[in-house]
Amino acid sequence: MTDPKLSDLAMPGVPFAVRVTPRASRERIEVQEGTVRVHVTCVPEDGKANRAVTEVLAKALGVAKSRLTLVRGATGRDKTFRLD
Repeated sequence: MTDPKLSDLAMPGVPFAVRVTPRASRERIEVQEGTVRVHVTCVPEDGKANRAVTEVLAKALGVAKSRLTLVRGATGRDKTFRLD
């Protein structure tokens, strides 16, 4: 089931910020003080971590990966996604 805090932050059409931690020991999502933190096990090369973050977010929100768009931050830890 979707975390209520995450569903409140990710409204269709409204960009939301995500802080990514690559090379984590396990994949998980935390919401701390309004900030979504996504931990993924992938390394940040060739877009692998971005794809992993998209998959983890889509699963948590219960939507298809194609509904999430990376708006900003393809090469950094701070990213902005939009749910379409």
